[in-house]
Amino acid sequence: MKALFFAAALFFTSLLHAQVKKVKHVILIGVDGLGAYAFPKADAPTIKMMMENGAWSLHARCILPSSSADNWASMIMGAGTELHGYTEWDSKTPELPSKDTTVYGKFPTIFYLAKTQKPTLKTAVIYSWGGIGYLFEKECVSYEKHIPSDSTTAVEASAYIKQEKPNLLFIHFSDVDGVGHSIGHNTPEYFNQVTTMDGYVKQVLDAIKEAGIANETVVILTADHGGINKGHGGKTLMEVEIPWIVYGKAVKQKGEVKESIVTCDTGATIAYLLGLKQPQLWTGRPVKGIF
Repeated sequence: MKALFFAAALFFTSLLHAQVKKVKHVILIGVDGLGAYAFPKADAPTIKMMMENGAWSLHARCILPSSSADNWASMIMGAGTELHGYTEWDSKTPELPSKDTTVYGKFPTIFYLAKTQKPTLKTAVIYSWGGIGYLFEKECVSYEKHIPSDSTTAVEASAYIKQEKPNLLFIHFSDVDGVGHSIGHNTPEYFNQVTTMDGYVKQVLDAIKEAGIANETVVILTADHGGINKGHGGKTLMEVEIPWIVYGKAVKQKGEVKESIVTCDTGATIAYLLGLKQPQLWTGRPVKGIF
């Protein structure tokens, strides 16, 4: 009986790995300032389609403070501010010395893991906020480009997907956060910008289909923080709760993800999908059960 149980366990474990091994491409879409509260209020048909056909949580949390650079760092570094040391909204270097750094002088990111463990992987970062450029090892990516426009970022990212079929691409959009600061969160203008951004997401998904890699791709859409009034950085749920949406053929457990998710878990989940071993320095946990 024990032998039968053990054999069954091995079978289902191998089946799970086989499903994950079908994932050859991960597209991380980061939307600056997109609070989880925006759903279901916003008119965002593409993102809602991803939710209906994927796995999602509207109760994922960013790390504190609920600001930009520290959270984008935590997302791609798989750990919080106490370890990587980027603690401010505009951190360019760690205010707190990183617990450890690699030969590239930074706390290890998901791009470092890809470069050192699977150097044949094609990785890229295309971003609209310049602050992203300080948070990853440019020596570890195949391509990086800062484009200070969300619409052009969408065009560039879509073209790159169709031409290069990257194994890992991080796309960053910033205009939702811009409207949150200039006009205010939870306003008609804010939701209109979410709708515009939803169109950019559609461009990316269409590019994945046109590239012929949809069946082998997982798309993760999330944010660095939400907001309240015209700001963020505090401890309210409107600022701290972020959407975490995973879409693709490899997602087998669809619907709401009930387990706890923190932004550090995004990097860990990407590492899991691409078969990369995360370092002991990382504290993020991969969300495995949905695959």
